[in-house]
Amino acid sequence: MEYHEAAEFLFGLRRFRSDPGTAATAALLETLDDPHQEYDCIQIAGSNGKGSTARFLAAILEAAGYRVGVYTSPHLENLRERVQVNGRPITKRRIAAYVDAVEPYITDRAADGESPTFFEAVTGLALWQFRREDVDIAVLEVGIGGRYDATSVVDPIASAVTNVTLEHTAVLGDTIEDIATDKATVAPADAPLVTAATGDALAAIHSMTGSVHRVGTDPDADTTVAYHGHSDSLEATVDIDGPDWAVRTPISLLGSFQATNAGVAATLASQVADVDESTLATGLRATTWPGRVEVMDTDPLVVLDGAHNPGACTALADAVAEFDYDDCHLVVGAMHDKDLAGMADALPAADTVTVCRAVVDRAADPRVLARVFERRGDTPRIDPAVEDAVDAAVATADPTDCVLVCGSLAVVAEARRRWTRVAIPRTTQRRDAIDRILAAADVPPGDRVPDDLTHHVVELRAQTRRARALRELATDAGLTARLSAVLDVDREPVPVVLAGPTAAFDRFTTALTDRTDGLAPYADPVDAALDPPSRIQPPWSADTAVMGIVNVTPDSFHDGGEHDTTEAAIAHAESLVAAGADIVDIGGESTRPGADPVPIAVERDRVLPVIEAVADLDALVSVDTRRAAVARPALAAGADIVNDVSGLDDPEMRFAVADHDATVVLMHSVDVPVDPDTIPQYDDVVTDVITDLVDPIRRAEQAGVDRSQIVVDPGLGFGKTAAQSFALLDRVDELHALGCPVLVGHSHKSMFGDAGFDPEDRTVPTVAATALAADRGADAVRVHDVAANAAAIHTTATTRDGPRTDAG
Repeated sequence: MEYHEAAEFLFGLRRFRSDPGTAATAALLETLDDPHQEYDCIQIAGSNGKGSTARFLAAILEAAGYRVGVYTSPHLENLRERVQVNGRPITKRRIAAYVDAVEPYITDRAADGESPTFFEAVTGLALWQFRREDVDIAVLEVGIGGRYDATSVVDPIASAVTNVTLEHTAVLGDTIEDIATDKATVAPADAPLVTAATGDALAAIHSMTGSVHRVGTDPDADTTVAYHGHSDSLEATVDIDGPDWAVRTPISLLGSFQATNAGVAATLASQVADVDESTLATGLRATTWPGRVEVMDTDPLVVLDGAHNPGACTALADAVAEFDYDDCHLVVGAMHDKDLAGMADALPAADTVTVCRAVVDRAADPRVLARVFERRGDTPRIDPAVEDAVDAAVATADPTDCVLVCGSLAVVAEARRRWTRVAIPRTTQRRDAIDRILAAADVPPGDRVPDDLTHHVVELRAQTRRARALRELATDAGLTARLSAVLDVDREPVPVVLAGPTAAFDRFTTALTDRTDGLAPYADPVDAALDPPSRIQPPWSADTAVMGIVNVTPDSFHDGGEHDTTEAAIAHAESLVAAGADIVDIGGESTRPGADPVPIAVERDRVLPVIEAVADLDALVSVDTRRAAVARPALAAGADIVNDVSGLDDPEMRFAVADHDATVVLMHSVDVPVDPDTIPQYDDVVTDVITDLVDPIRRAEQAGVDRSQIVVDPGLGFGKTAAQSFALLDRVDELHALGCPVLVGHSHKSMFGDAGFDPEDRTVPTVAATALAADRGADAVRVHDVAANAAAIHTTATTRDGPRTDAG
């Protein structure tokens, strides 16, 4: 079964209505040998804040060393987001395998009029995947209520009810007390139910379970929280005081309500795990949750939030009030079955209001939304396409204004693409590469005819309606266009593969710029994808720079112990520069698979004296560290670059780099050091790496790091098989879709074992790979053997550009 067939099958289950209770989910799981009984589960119920609390909790538990599954809903961009393990979404292959396993059973039940619903089937997918991934703990966001929710098939070790408002009254009851009573049924058997509910809701919860741990701002709460607002647009400070622990930390989820969510998560974590205050702070600060009071720009301030009911809109208005801005420009799109008048009344006063419609069937008619805001006293503008509405609001706003986009996650997802969209230039030197491109894009087998896919090949992603419009426009321009088969299953963006000569692409992008239906924003990324990599000016002068490795460690995989004294490391750095290194990369912690972390003080003592000594060499100096507490003094000591193999896992790192106006290398890696027994699943490793790097790049830019000072490293060998590492090497040019210089680190890595080379004999394949990387457009390579690799780069450049002098 292919992914598009699996997705169509799952979304097709939305036509079925559920019967009260968990029997259908339990029966489905029984056919899968009850996967949910093989790990611990935590349920999080509530009216608002469930997803944020789940993300906070998962980040804390991951920081404590647990393998954590997270199940949330709805998704922002695609179905895979709902099921994640240690931050990685489930792959399309796994979804297809799951549906292949359950389709016969579900079809049989449907024949009897008893089919599981979409939510029940996807809950089964999550619980099945968590067993496949051998998680320690699964964090489950409850869908509706608690008593009859599919997630209540589990026996939780801890649970929470974040808060209670009037919602889903047709299912849960007409009063706050009824709804709270239903939600409180998630209470665990052997631990207090954690809740931030107040008033009548809290009283109803107490009537359901006598063991309650209350989180709140008042001093009588069991865990007290205080929100101190934010000094910039990126983080706010919170205090959380538990029964025998306390933590103060910045968090990137803004708004006073997020302090409460963080308090609920910290309390749950302390119930189920041995977490100290440092781990709590690390996890809370590392938490991100796209589309929730998310700042996308600051000039003007642009804030996106999925607030979709009056309570959430009230909390959003309070959060936005903390920002310093002049005029407010609202962009709103909502679902037709929501309390539109209540939402409008709760949102902040605005100088302009633009209403729009997301590309989903449930979206409210913009004319209806306009009437709602007219009754509020506004004079709304109708701009049906979300991105056009956002563009118009941003164009109207002064640099000191605020543009607030809200109303539904569907609207937020479309708006967010204005900042996250990439067009990927595809490598097509071989026929099998073309087949691979089309298969990875879920193009139906019958359309995978490669003969007419020549010249440039670019992949875009767009929702179904726009994907079809792009195909039509591309065909009119003389391009060949192929669409993914994942159409009409939901609002998920799908691949559109375009191919043809430069002139046809020029006609296509020219036609795009004149469109007013949401297609115009695709012109810029297509133009960027077709430009050669030289359009990016890296922070060094060489076409392909050589970064020489200086490991001041006793245990690095290739040369650990050879340069682990200050004197030896300095001498080695000098010899690398003499051999042709443009950059020297100085590291004090091994990140080889299975390596033990090094204390920060030890890492600093190893690298700082070396950096100070070599800062005046005729080369850039890089510090190889994943910790801001090492990066800051290293930059002060003379380093020019931070080479962060974790890709900004330390939330302070982006600020350290920005404060010193330095360059940062963001490497793709799931875990650092890598767990050699756990290799992540990828659908197409290159596409997945590009997608994964979009967010850390954006976070670095938010902190003030210019795009030209952000270098990306695909992370060969870090959480990748040899085949995946070679695929990344072969397709280095595709990473330029991110608009950043690209560094490749491949020196002496285990991937060459698959090419038949023993560990002690990997200089030759390293040099060969350097030549390939340079030929594919790499802006830098990170190597141990500088002279040989510099010669390979010079030979590649000479082959491409011709000799530098005329030999006669």
